[in-house]
Amino acid sequence: KHIKSSCSLVAFNTDQAVCPNSLSLPVPDLVTDLDFSPFDDYLLATCSADETVKLWRVCDLDQDQPSNAEVTLSAADGRLEIVLFHPAASGLLAVASARGVQVWDVTRDTALTGKHTPSVFIPITITALNTRSCLQLLYFKCSLKPYSDCVQGHQGNRDSRVLWVKDDNLLTTGFNQMRQQEVRLWDSRKLSSSLSSLSLATSNAILMPLFDPDSGLLIVSGNGESVIDCFEVNSSEPFLSQVSHCLTDVSTRGVALVPKLALDVSCCEVLRLMQLSDNFIVPISYQVPRKDFHADLYPDTVGHTPAVTAEDWWKGENKQVLTSSASTSSSPLSTPSSSAAPSRSPSSTSGLSSGFLPSPSQSSRAIHSMLGPSSKFRHIQGAVLHRDTHITNLRGLHLTTPGECDGFCANGQRVAVPLAIAGGQIAVFELSQPGKLPDTALPTIQNSVNVADFCWDPFDTHKLVVAGDDAKIRVWQIPKGGLTETLTEPERVLRGHTEKIYSIKFHPHASGLLASSSYDLTVRLWNLETGEEVKRLSGHQDQIFGMAWSPDGKLLATVCKDGKVRLYDPRKSTLPIQEGPGPEGQRGARVVWVCDGKYLLVSGFDSRSERQLYLFSAESLASGSVASAPADVSPSTLIPFYDPDTSVLILTGKGDTRVYIYEIVPEAPYFMECSSFHSSEPHKGLCFLPKAECDVRDVEVARAIRLGKTTIEPVAFRVPRVKVRKEFFQDDVFPETAVWWDASLTAAAWLSGSNGQHHKISLRPNDMTPVSEAPKEAPVRKYLPSSVYLEEKTDEQKKEELLSAMVAKLGNREDPLPQESYEGVDEDEWVSKELTPQTHTPDDS
Repeated sequence: KHIKSSCSLVAFNTDQAVCPNSLSLPVPDLVTDLDFSPFDDYLLATCSADETVKLWRVCDLDQDQPSNAEVTLSAADGRLEIVLFHPAASGLLAVASARGVQVWDVTRDTALTGKHTPSVFIPITITALNTRSCLQLLYFKCSLKPYSDCVQGHQGNRDSRVLWVKDDNLLTTGFNQMRQQEVRLWDSRKLSSSLSSLSLATSNAILMPLFDPDSGLLIVSGNGESVIDCFEVNSSEPFLSQVSHCLTDVSTRGVALVPKLALDVSCCEVLRLMQLSDNFIVPISYQVPRKDFHADLYPDTVGHTPAVTAEDWWKGENKQVLTSSASTSSSPLSTPSSSAAPSRSPSSTSGLSSGFLPSPSQSSRAIHSMLGPSSKFRHIQGAVLHRDTHITNLRGLHLTTPGECDGFCANGQRVAVPLAIAGGQIAVFELSQPGKLPDTALPTIQNSVNVADFCWDPFDTHKLVVAGDDAKIRVWQIPKGGLTETLTEPERVLRGHTEKIYSIKFHPHASGLLASSSYDLTVRLWNLETGEEVKRLSGHQDQIFGMAWSPDGKLLATVCKDGKVRLYDPRKSTLPIQEGPGPEGQRGARVVWVCDGKYLLVSGFDSRSERQLYLFSAESLASGSVASAPADVSPSTLIPFYDPDTSVLILTGKGDTRVYIYEIVPEAPYFMECSSFHSSEPHKGLCFLPKAECDVRDVEVARAIRLGKTTIEPVAFRVPRVKVRKEFFQDDVFPETAVWWDASLTAAAWLSGSNGQHHKISLRPNDMTPVSEAPKEAPVRKYLPSSVYLEEKTDEQKKEELLSAMVAKLGNREDPLPQESYEGVDEDEWVSKELTPQTHTPDDS
């Protein structure tokens, strides 16, 4: 379906009955596209499968509508797919079909592409993506065929879209080789490669992009999806930064932007989107939470008067449409507050439940003010480190680990990876020994049964604990220097569960204390030093998706398939002390503590199986989530990592290429979205290393290990800072960090009632000065102080200042004049002549 909007009307094609307060046009065949004239709100162009383009003069509802089109153009070029008015020339139409592109002058009913006129090179006029995803730029030269510049666009062979954005750049949407939705930005002057690319969800929905040149905002929505994304298009890195992620109540069949002159500036409306669904037209309004009109939000926008005629444009004349102010504009279209259709209005006060997320902005017009506060980590950048640090040629990777397992695990020294080999084998690689792995078999750990979950002991980098399908937990000790031979006998085996184990988690403070969840619907605590089960927790009614210890180690949180989030105090009760409603979806979930243990963050699925983030107050689980944030549509559960030092949350799923990053704050808006990290190919997941592994000189706030199909790669997450200030230690993003890799008490001590606390250390190198102690740069005064102008001066002072100013222009008074260096002539060289007056008489003439 298609929908377009002018300042006065909204047009769309439908196969249903005529809606109230609307009119229908008698188009004889299937309408394939439509467009309003930018200079006439009531002039509508349609193209259809009958190979014709029709121009309709639409009247108001109280007037008789025309029974026939005002103009009919017979393109006779096969089924027409696109019709587009020229943005500056009156009566100029571009029409595209599978065979090519034609340009028509509707006032003459002729196609200009075949017209014979003087040879003039016309600037870029039409951009198209053909079915082979080839990006084409068409230049029209009057007496010749159009000159086409073509380059490979998106790798996928599905439909693509293209539009112009700022700074002569092009933006295209399509699909990559992994069948993921993709957005690419191109420099029209250099099409050899794209400036930037952004991968979205794995979906078959064709993306529909819209761009507002005044605000630099890009709207992207998939046909048939209920998600609308908003990005800001920038002139430099990052070229595309996400502003909002809107989850709508209905599926999108088409989208259109309302012209800027139709917006309601009295309520600071900066953008309005018309969403066409199966049964509604939903206006979605973007408003700035301000009380009065602010001119900085409304730069002069294009007006309604064409700059040139179609014929003048074809002769080579190029002019821009005159701009007009939006300060006095009012919207003839019904605003969302007065519309009978469902509507959404994002603002900083609407909360996350509305489906909009506040996000960063880099525009001079401060786009971030539209959607609330932004994070100081909003421009965080993820980057894969140099290839010299990679472990490559990884073979036989097990890609189907259970959903409750992270897929692999790593500590500061080594990484453990499951292999698709009988017997539940796990390979261990030393991070200090990067390079290409040999083609021969590697030494492994043989568990003899399929692996359900595994993790490293946080206080012993040589101890690996593995849970198997046989309801047993095996403890392995890795020798110093890594595996040199295959291990078949574990150090200890823990027995107690009666069904397959879901997941295992170490206590954050007590050494040798492990929690495990199982299909027997229990959570059990183990003392690895004695190999005994010390606690058994019950109360779950279905599969346990995930669990997490609180930062102080007192409480244990779980999220279950029965739709409940539970909180346990294992030393006081075997039953939950709190429980509340969790995610509605039953595809999987994870839980992590955030904001110093005040909140629980759960990543799961909603009732429509779309990925969601939920935030719960640890003091009141029964009241439900205090905030939620939509992610995207994907089958894999988002695995969260939370950095307590920066309150940055990093999430990704198995098989994803996108890594989501948020800053979590303990008050509204709770979620502050930051820039995402995108990998070139799907990954198995990320595993984060201790904070001491970060390069603080490069403002690296987190380091992870990324597991690909055949590689193990370190990924650094950095906060960009001004180069001049990077010589200082950035203590605003590097507070003292807890040494969580050292135990603070034993398992026996914790079971007896003691509580531990990690000591903290500073990450500041000895040769770096904290930025908080850096010398302040003296501000440069642009104007002299008022005392200079107000001070009374004597006449002598004024004369001296005037003379000094004149001398400064002429040069130093002590310098010799140029003529003083000239040599004179002798007196005998002078010739004296007697000068007599001469008079002219009429005869002289």
